[in-house]
Amino acid sequence: MPSCGLAKAAAVLRGGGIVAYPTESVYGLGCDPFNRGAVMRLLRIKRRIASKGLIVIAARLGQLTPFVAEFPEHVLDTWPGAYTWLLQPRRRIPYWVTGRHARIAVRLTAHKTARELCLAASMALISTSANRTGQSPVRDYREALRRFGGEVDYVVPGRVGGFRQPTAIIDAASGKIIRPG
Repeated sequence: MPSCGLAKAAAVLRGGGIVAYPTESVYGLGCDPFNRGAVMRLLRIKRRIASKGLIVIAARLGQLTPFVAEFPEHVLDTWPGAYTWLLQPRRRIPYWVTGRHARIAVRLTAHKTARELCLAASMALISTSANRTGQSPVRDYREALRRFGGEVDYVVPGRVGGFRQPTAIIDAASGKIIRPG
């Protein structure tokens, strides 16, 4: 049974809203990846262009199967964990998720609150750092409330994980590290 805060956040997400929530290293902003209006609103809040693409996180592999064509074994060996992988997307994944990229960025998160949020909402979530483009990301609940409380629909109480840097992003096909963790 999710906590009251997670239940409220899950209802907001299912209703097309945006939440701020703790992840492995920073607070994230999230919404339903298939809800175009919610994703466009999230991008406006961040002042981020859609062509950059976004990360999708999940609590269970089944939550990522609508997005990903195939999960290589070397990727599965790292999950759940703080690794975001670039994988081959399924057909008809919205542009607002992949941006200009041929691959989709996905992570099976190990962060307790982020996992519980995906489970409570019964969906994978967009996960992008809670910051405006060019600014430092938010790392605690009070700062998330101060910076985004008036723009998002709910801020989930909690603590970020012990990672000081955002998760690594790795291209699964080439092994190239796009962003070190």
